[in-house]
Amino acid sequence: MVTRQLHKYVDREKVRAAVEAAEHGTAGEVVVAVAPWFWGNARKVADRTFERLGMGRTRGHCGVLIFVCPRRRTAIVLGDSAIHARAGQRLWDNAVAAIRSAAKAGDLTAGIVRAIELVGSELELQFPRGTKLDNELPDAPV
Repeated sequence: MVTRQLHKYVDREKVRAAVEAAEHGTAGEVVVAVAPWFWGNARKVADRTFERLGMGRTRGHCGVLIFVCPRRRTAIVLGDSAIHARAGQRLWDNAVAAIRSAAKAGDLTAGIVRAIELVGSELELQFPRGTKLDNELPDAPV
């Protein structure tokens, strides 16, 4: 049922492809979580999702979560300690702005893809691929 709901809001294949492309040149990890309706504070749910997915346990502490709840018109981008220290809140704010702008225009997928591109560019700059060969986290939206 969740997969069906996800297709209603987001093109999974486009998002997966964008994550793969963004991670190609970096040691960083990007995960997109699209949440169905939930009760409570969106930031707390995003924080719990970050922890549940193991975002804080990546090598280099350069994982980024793009958390979207279409029914609540909410987007939150969280970065692990190393990428947050280097990129700062401005990157997260710009990624959220990209999602909101495209969602207002009726294309949430395009906004998520743009946010992935912004985050991926910064990850590549701050954490180049080097010898990273494995993918620690899923590329498809969860």
